[in-house]
Amino acid sequence: MRKLLFGINLTLDGCCDHTKGIPNEEVHEYFTQLTLDAGELLYGRKTYELMVPFWPDIAKNNSSSNKAMNDFAQAFNAVNRITLVSQSLQAVESKNTHIINNNLKDEVLKLKQQEGKNILTGGVDVPSQLLQLGLIDEFHIVIHPIIVGEGRRLFDNISLTDYPELNLVDSTVFKSGHVALRYLKN
Repeated sequence: MRKLLFGINLTLDGCCDHTKGIPNEEVHEYFTQLTLDAGELLYGRKTYELMVPFWPDIAKNNSSSNKAMNDFAQAFNAVNRITLVSQSLQAVESKNTHIINNNLKDEVLKLKQQEGKNILTGGVDVPSQLLQLGLIDEFHIVIHPIIVGEGRRLFDNISLTDYPELNLVDSTVFKSGHVALRYLKN
């Protein structure tokens, strides 16, 4: 059974807005490895539209001046399939994208039963729903050493009836002061 992994960047005060924080080579390298270990990406519409076509376009020509960003783009492009959760989109141009528009729990359970590498999700809305459904197996959180004082907070608007107990299984402190934390659900 494949695991569902959730990866996200957070500022020290819990902001997960993609325009905040300090992305750097170490952070890109961390998420490159996480992406290389995934066989499928699972995104909501907003995250999908932030990622596609941005990363595939960079991957075409290694067009970033930053090697770590080019490496991430190549890893993103190498993932076998993207599953998009959307009520508003019925089709996309990417041929390796599958759309889920109903019964998220059943569809994700089917994905987890398939053979292959793990599933990686990111963003806020879909991971919040997946957390409420108890479907996330592993959490990869990179803390950025900055306080921004504004912006969207992770899991701000969810209501849990069951609180998942997590075990810290790995932590990495980067030279830049970023900290990568890896938690497994009990």
